[in-house]
Amino acid sequence: MTGLDRAGRTDTVMGLLGAINSVGRDPRRGGYSRPVFDPSERELREWFVAEATKRGLDVTTDRNGIIWAWWAPASGSLDDAVLTGSHLDSVPGGGEFDGPLGVASALVAVDMLRARGVEPRRALGVVVFPEEEGSRFGVACLGSRLLSGAIDPARALSLKDRDGNTFAEVAAGSGFDPDGFGHDPASVARIGRFVELHVEQGRGLVDLDRPVAIGSSILGHGRWRLSVSGEGNHAGTTLMSDRRDPMVAASQIIVDVRAQARGQRDARATVGRIEAVPGGSNVIASRVDLWLDVRHPDNAVTLGLVESIRARAMTLAAGEGCTATLVEESFSATADFDGALRDWLGEVLPDAPVLATGAGHDAGVLAASVPTAMLFVRNPSGISHSPEEYVEGWDAEAGAEDLATILERLLMQT
Repeated sequence: MTGLDRAGRTDTVMGLLGAINSVGRDPRRGGYSRPVFDPSERELREWFVAEATKRGLDVTTDRNGIIWAWWAPASGSLDDAVLTGSHLDSVPGGGEFDGPLGVASALVAVDMLRARGVEPRRALGVVVFPEEEGSRFGVACLGSRLLSGAIDPARALSLKDRDGNTFAEVAAGSGFDPDGFGHDPASVARIGRFVELHVEQGRGLVDLDRPVAIGSSILGHGRWRLSVSGEGNHAGTTLMSDRRDPMVAASQIIVDVRAQARGQRDARATVGRIEAVPGGSNVIASRVDLWLDVRHPDNAVTLGLVESIRARAMTLAAGEGCTATLVEESFSATADFDGALRDWLGEVLPDAPVLATGAGHDAGVLAASVPTAMLFVRNPSGISHSPEEYVEGWDAEAGAEDLATILERLLMQT
């Protein structure tokens, strides 16, 4: 267990994050690239296990690759547990705080609870979910989806990364049994409440001049792969009039995606990744793959916008002598956090505003199975999924204090 300083703890949130700020740095993109089961993400998992063990928590890793660190009550029961935590993986070239802030804050909250002399009446679990970002295998919140049964394990195991490695192969290489992945109803049933702390991915708290907010909902969102196929050929010998160039069609589709999203209030549509096959500088591509992200509060609008984008993509591709196909990789309906829990958090933190978010989280996936809530910590840059993402030290500590207060109240409820 950690030694305690005058404030009742030795570690701060920023101190814990500082201990891992060299792990997964990306010299090409800037920021951090920590894909699931990559050496950098595995190093962070080991860091978490060491920090949780140092605090006297009982650490286990389940068959879905989720790490659980338990502080059991005197009875030893893990039923009706209070859960907190987040993830450690990142998007390519992501920020320092997206995921790890919630994990470090949970560890510091444990320190605060011990310093306050809390003897919990129910178990507290600090959890780390794998592949929240979906940056390696294309499906966000893969760990929590597997846990809750929100994805077919056969589909999950067949997902491939950019190098063609399946999730099953990579998981096996990290010591997991692929046959064990899938719905774990016993673990889900153990969760009484889940409160996830996360850096805010927007400007709500900046504009309101508040350090911490309570989450209300997560926009419905999904990812689709749009493939435009044409005719590969030589860049020097093929006349412009003879070309069936999927790159030209893809560029027109990208501009059209922006135009369609702008025409729908509150919609967001993004093409953030594009890959040409075969990808030579002196080669007309034979195929171009685009990855499309679409979000809106109304699920019907989200899916309707995707269908409109698909139809227009087919028309634009045909105009260049090409074809286009659209395949859904993941979709999450708009998730409203548990109303009673959200209102109760508002009573405990009366100065915290209530904000919706356009970013997906494990708490949103679990919201269909258990009462969940979120806290957001101010990001003065308003930027996320980028090296410019930031949190001030005092805001990080304020978030951990608020999290500890909420956990204490939940743990002591009869």
